[in-house]
Amino acid sequence: MDLIFGLHAVQSLLKTDATRVQELVVLQGRGDQRLQKVLGQAQRDGISVTTKSRKVMDEMVEGNHQGVIARCTPGELKDEKYLASLIESLDEPPFFLLLDGVTDPHNIGACLRSADAAGVHAVITTRDKSAGLTATARKIACGAADTTPFVVVTNMARTLDMFQQAGIWIVGTAGEAPTTVYQQDLKGPLAIVMGAEDKGMRRLTRDYCDFLVNLPMAGSVSSLNVSVATGVILFEAVRQRQLG
Repeated sequence: MDLIFGLHAVQSLLKTDATRVQELVVLQGRGDQRLQKVLGQAQRDGISVTTKSRKVMDEMVEGNHQGVIARCTPGELKDEKYLASLIESLDEPPFFLLLDGVTDPHNIGACLRSADAAGVHAVITTRDKSAGLTATARKIACGAADTTPFVVVTNMARTLDMFQQAGIWIVGTAGEAPTTVYQQDLKGPLAIVMGAEDKGMRRLTRDYCDFLVNLPMAGSVSSLNVSVATGVILFEAVRQRQLG
């Protein structure tokens, strides 16, 4: 069983894929309006509810569960085949976000949330040396994990090659890049690549990029957190694509 926790994450799961939920565990004595809304959804879907003490619930998951945990069956894994099918099915220019070696689930969740808000068609990461779609990532995503496809591939280079064959431009991020994100054309078929928190993109990933861009830094810090940088770049792309 997967354990999904947090009010937003559980409510989103009930709304988008309630058949996965086998049981809700809620905090004894909590009966506020936000939780009642979740319980109402569960009741309509015939999902059983049990109450537990805070101590028990704190031991079930790592992080702030906000008084509600869903026991559910694992979601369907989205892989390279799903991604290829998605590209073929789109009737608008593809817009993808690739996370190359991002290992903090908080960053995964925050990137998913920004991707959902920006209208990204899918967020892609690798099976190895990357954080997956953990319960913590789902909670931070505030429901975006259930609305934006999260694709796990075994080989990032092969995926980037597939993008190039499909006519999708690949834009990577690097602090030393000569072009700023505001100077780069981000309209049309696009895949934005963000590197790991400490080392950035891997060399092979970098070699597949058609363009490299940087975020100009005017202050004393040299870089932004990867999830913050992702939000800035995604919405610069959104701005250009709306104007274009």
